[in-house]
Amino acid sequence: MNSIFEKVSNEEMIARINQLTPQTKAIWGKMEVDQMLKHTNEAILIAFGENTLKINFMMRLLGRMMKNKVFNSGFKKNSPTAPEFIFNESYDFEVSKSKLIANFSRFAKGHESITIINHPFWGKMTYEDWDKLMWNHLDHHLRQFGV
Repeated sequence: MNSIFEKVSNEEMIARINQLTPQTKAIWGKMEVDQMLKHTNEAILIAFGENTLKINFMMRLLGRMMKNKVFNSGFKKNSPTAPEFIFNESYDFEVSKSKLIANFSRFAKGHESITIINHPFWGKMTYEDWDKLMWNHLDHHLRQFGV
């Protein structure tokens, strides 16, 4: 099984990111490639305690109820996301790509890279949960852009 914490798997994911170009188009969805890079990077920063989400009680409850299904079967096309992860501007492709690669590679240092136990939406997280969430989320968006 692929893991964000294993060096080889981590490098394989980064190799997929490196296949993207500013001209890469989405197969589905509304995001441009630079927006996807920013979106996925901002989601990763939650694991490091470097980004926060404001989630109301009902949404927290929904997240906890959906957690196992989403973590084990992956994300569906055009799934909703938190407003903090919606980026409608244009972003520097190379800067966004470099930030995503740098932050994703931090997971290869091992479990100690994760500093948050309670995700604001999904609830209490194990290292296995973080592994599934971060892998499935980035994989979902790279497939969205054909890599």
